[in-house]
Amino acid sequence: MLILLPPSEGKNPASGEKVLDLSLLRFAKELTDLRRSAIMAHDSAILDSFASPAIEIYSGVLYQALDWQSLGTAAKKRGRNELLIVSALYGILSPDDPIAPYKAKLKSAYWKPAISSVLDALNPELIIDSRSSTYAGVWRPDPKKTVGVRVFQERDGVRSIITHMSKKYRGELTRLLLEHKAAKNPQEVQVIANKKFTTELINPSDRESWYLDLIIRN
Repeated sequence: MLILLPPSEGKNPASGEKVLDLSLLRFAKELTDLRRSAIMAHDSAILDSFASPAIEIYSGVLYQALDWQSLGTAAKKRGRNELLIVSALYGILSPDDPIAPYKAKLKSAYWKPAISSVLDALNPELIIDSRSSTYAGVWRPDPKKTVGVRVFQERDGVRSIITHMSKKYRGELTRLLLEHKAAKNPQEVQVIANKKFTTELINPSDRESWYLDLIIRN
């Protein structure tokens, strides 16, 4: 299973005492040159900045809800194997990848060929896609094995899309998935999600993926 997350605008300062080393990041062989070029074009000083694990740098609503530090050992192990974060400056990151904080806008055309090649090569059996629309453009996975996550609020039988706070629920869902044995299909994803949420699983079409809809009633 592969879980795709967006980054967050909010970032913590690096608490590490080692300077950023691009060779230590996952997919270094495929992405180091692109990472270095992106950083040089954005702010070359980042190359001499201190670094901390990406999962500690990102501080937004999704990552607060995920609450990585409080996860158990087995859940963190799953996260290191199953979680990937799309980044405007680093391309694709694993939770433990040591990065320096940054503020940058994603250039999809710059990253799409390399990221698509890297992720296609992984060939995951199941993809949980919690990316925002901004970050979804860098890779279009096979819809038949992809579960997109949508969040709706329901009041008096009327549903509306939740925007900003949807990140919170995606973070909670990610945590829930990491706390359980990896799902093998969309139906198993729904079973796990049902432990916390009211959900609906929408079948895929020719161009659309599966969708797991989280229904928030309050």
